[in-house]
Order: sequence, then structure tokens, then C-alpha cells
Amino acid sequence: MITVLGPTASGKTRFAAHLAYRINAEIISADSRQVYRGMNLGTGKDYEDYLVNGRQIPWHLIDIKEPGYHYNLYEFQKDFQEAFRNIKSRGKQVILCGGTGMYIEAVVKGFKILEVPVNINLRETLERKSMDDLIAMLGSYRHLHNVSDTSSRPRLVRAIEIEEYQQRQKAIENIFPELKSLVIGLNVDRDTRRERITNRLKDRLNSGMVYEVKQLLEKGLSPEELIFYGLEYKYLTLYVTGKLKYDEMTTQLNTSIHQFAKRQMTYFRKMERQGVQIHWLDTSLGLEKMMDEALKLLEGYN
Repeated sequence: MITVLGPTASGKTRFAAHLAYRINAEIISADSRQVYRGMNLGTGKDYEDYLVNGRQIPWHLIDIKEPGYHYNLYEFQKDFQEAFRNIKSRGKQVILCGGTGMYIEAVVKGFKILEVPVNINLRETLERKSMDDLIAMLGSYRHLHNVSDTSSRPRLVRAIEIEEYQQRQKAIENIFPELKSLVIGLNVDRDTRRERITNRLKDRLNSGMVYEVKQLLEKGLSPEELIFYGLEYKYLTLYVTGKLKYDEMTTQLNTSIHQFAKRQMTYFRKMERQGVQIHWLDTSLGLEKMMDEALKLLEGYN
């Protein structure tokens, strides 16, 4: 398997699609939000990137759940394995592509996953608590040695949900196989990354991202459900519901996306420290030179 990772706005999808075109591969998405239908601009589903020289590159694990559903790591592992077997059975190569580090690491390392169902009542209770309250609550169950559990509100909620479940009954453990993968990272210098993020946000706002959020709310999603997905959906929902002015929304959202990209890179560096070899390609080389470097790596890897 080949894995393509990188921070937001690094051009992962376009690169992976061109690589898939060259090696007759299909792409499995490793993005925790692109699984939801109708959440397109906010999650950066660049469908046009999958069309390479007139050929549609097949993708998997995009648009598979309805908005409002709480997709989790365990489900991703199961869905990935099914897609992986399906692609391999047809004699194709597999490219895992995305920016959700935990999803990628779980596949590459074969994480032991706990099968714990979503507890809607508990989540509604936790929604009223602050981040500090949630961290303290999780700390009451166990020592907080896993920093990633406290890195975002959704992860905190899920960690508490698992601990609560295990208080009542033993969760079923599933061990997924560790997969041998050539991991390619797209490295964008900080200034270029910041420029790309800001320009992409402007483009998506001009393309109707506010309207997308309004549509999701009109279809019955509550503001709280959309805010749960963070970043674009958090700040756009706050704007649409009158909690933020437009300029406040764009400024705060832009800053949050920059911070998110930094956290992504921190996670990828942590993966390297823990034994995952990432072959970084400099995006300033341009697509064709990056493709040549990737094919050389693949030739040496095989």
C-alpha cells in the first residue's frame, strides 16, 4: 500500500490522484469529515482533483454517512479493511490519502480498537461542559498519558464515552493487521501553506460555503450538531445563527485552520518518532518532479 499524507492545503488529493493514474491504483480517503454527504466545501472534497487526463480515479470512504452521524475510528478501520480487500481483489493498487493522522496511524500500525457504541444521552450531557471540565472528567478515569485524547473536544468526548462504557461492560477488542506501506508526506513551507490556506478559504466562501451550512441547518441538523464537526462548520454556524459577524467569522476561522495545520504536522512528526518512516516531498518541486520522486521511492520499496 501507498500512503499520502500532509497538512491541509498541501495538495494531497491532486498528488494522490495523479499517482493513482500512473500506477493503476484507487484511493481510500483518510479524512474524518469527508465521510459525510452534503458537507462538501467545508471538508474540502475537491472532486475535480480525481479526474486526471480524462480518467476518473475511483475513491472510497467519501460520502458514506449522513450529516449528524458520529463516525469513529473503529468504524473507519472496518470500512478501510473492506475497501482495501475490494480493491486488491480486482488487481488494483491502494493509495490511502488524507490528513487525519489518527486514521492513518491506525491503519499503518494495526491499532487495537475498542468497539464502543455512541451514547447520545451522554454526549448531550457533555456538550454543556467546558474543555477543562471534560479533561478533569477523563482524568478521573485514568492517567492522561495519551495527549491526543485531550487535543480536541470530539476526541475528549469519545474518550469519556469509551471509559463510561467500560465501567458498565467490557468492550469488544478488534485487532486489525499491520499493513506494510510506503508513506509519502507532502511538505509545504510555512509561508506557502499559510497563503494557500487563506486563499482557499476565500475561494470556498465565494463558492457558497455559507449556503452549504444554511442548507444543512434547513435539512434538520441542529447548530450544536454542526458545531461538533469543528473548523468551518463551527464558525460558519456561529455566523449563520448570529453569534459572530462575517469579518469575525472569517478571521477566527482562518486562524483556526492555520492552527489545525500545525497540529497535523505535529501529529505526523510524532508518528515519525514512534517508528513510521515518512518520505517527505517538497511541494515547491512541482507536480511532475514530485511524481518522479514518488515513483523512484515506489520502485525502491518494491
